Amino acid sequence: MVARIPTVSFQGVDVRPIDVEVQISGGVVAFNIVGLPDKAVAESKERVRGALHALGLSLPAKRLTVNLAPADTPKEGSHYDLPIALGLLCAMDVIPAAEMAHYVTLGELSLSAHIRSVNGVLPAAMFAAEHDKGLICPEACGAEACWAGDIDILAPNDLLQVINHIKGTQVLSRPSAPEQAAFSSRHPDLAEVKGQETAKRALEITAAGGHNLLMSGPPGSGKSMLASCLPGILPPLSAREALDVSMIHSLAGTLPEGGLVRERPYRDPHHSASLPALIGGGAKPKPGEISLAHKGVLFLDELPEFDRRTLEALRQPLETAQALIARANQHVTYPADFQLIAAMNPCRCGHLGDTDLECTRAPKCAADYQAKISGPMLDRIDLHVDVPPVPVTKLSALPEGEPSASVRERVNAARHLQKQRYEEMGEDLHVNAQAGGKVLEQIAPLCSEARDMLDKATDALKLSARGYHRIIRVARTIADLEQAGDVIEQKHIAEALSYRRMRLQ
Repeated sequence: MVARIPTVSFQGVDVRPIDVEVQISGGVVAFNIVGLPDKAVAESKERVRGALHALGLSLPAKRLTVNLAPADTPKEGSHYDLPIALGLLCAMDVIPAAEMAHYVTLGELSLSAHIRSVNGVLPAAMFAAEHDKGLICPEACGAEACWAGDIDILAPNDLLQVINHIKGTQVLSRPSAPEQAAFSSRHPDLAEVKGQETAKRALEITAAGGHNLLMSGPPGSGKSMLASCLPGILPPLSAREALDVSMIHSLAGTLPEGGLVRERPYRDPHHSASLPALIGGGAKPKPGEISLAHKGVLFLDELPEFDRRTLEALRQPLETAQALIARANQHVTYPADFQLIAAMNPCRCGHLGDTDLECTRAPKCAADYQAKISGPMLDRIDLHVDVPPVPVTKLSALPEGEPSASVRERVNAARHLQKQRYEEMGEDLHVNAQAGGKVLEQIAPLCSEARDMLDKATDALKLSARGYHRIIRVARTIADLEQAGDVIEQKHIAEALSYRRMRLQ
């Protein structure tokens, strides 16, 4: 007899079905796991043996073969423990095999038969819902699985509870998802930022259109604080976006206990972050910072201090909204639709232009420092803005700025206008930063004065085609913030051009 227990493997955010086939036969006493298992899967036989021993059960003195099918798909992780144990129990006639065919099973076993939490329960639950199956997962992950919809979920604390439920001597109730609190941003309020009106305006445009932003200024001018205010003026995630983001965080093991990610992610890795940490990868490809920032914000402080190769690796994800991790034996793709917010000092000492504080190597040190960021990388950033220092003596005299709530209202109105526009066109787009080609021509017709200004600026600034189109996208967002109608006016192009520079000064 061969017992079959359905489970899953993960390739990026894609979920692949796996059958755990267990056979007990005569021959030399052995316990073999085949089907390209990694070290964690190969060691599961000892955890399974210990868990069964804790229940007073022993494995038969026969040849035990566990096949993870399809056999040519690499199997990674400890979540195969529970399906292997249940497969053995089915093969030993302890529980009926027919019942187990209706469930996708995953969970790690301890030697005391306790079921430990594992990563990837939410995408596994979504997969089970799509295939009309139930789910057996650890108790600690039960609330997470509930977000997949109305499916049969068993979330036992230990192996004995699963056995008793399947045999009908105990009933496991379906776990329930915790209530989600109302949206409240944990980030600083824009009202706390004194001065910096130009940077605040650029931040509002960035939020409204989903654009990328680079801030340059001396130390202590407020760049990092401005960046941390951005999530507070962004709209909350939609239900579909929350599920997409939560699935990535579930695979990475960073999902809040029992809940969805409801606030847009804000990731700010240190400038010493490696290329795999930022883009994703490793021996077992995992999502990087750009994927953990999906539908949110990736803030890179001290931009020139990042490794050159790491920064250049951002080029493709900024265009495709995906992180493709290529390996000899597999290709893994993670979503990476994020807004890049970067900050930097104008030079190494940070005080370029200040005759009292700048170093003796100015302006050569500024040229060398800024040259660490390539032209193609700068070309992919829509808005460049200077953040000058605010004199400390004037801070107390400056009035409190506009609160984030007021700015968020305008951002929400502009985003609603964009969503409505793209839905009417039948395009699967959400913000202006995603528009390109013929779509951009349709949504952003320029008046004659605006066209003349843009043509002259293109020649003067030697803009690339990418830079040309990004200016139009920013101008479209500025017009949407003003609810100005379909035609892009000269003032919208003029403001968009004021944020566009190919090389920092």
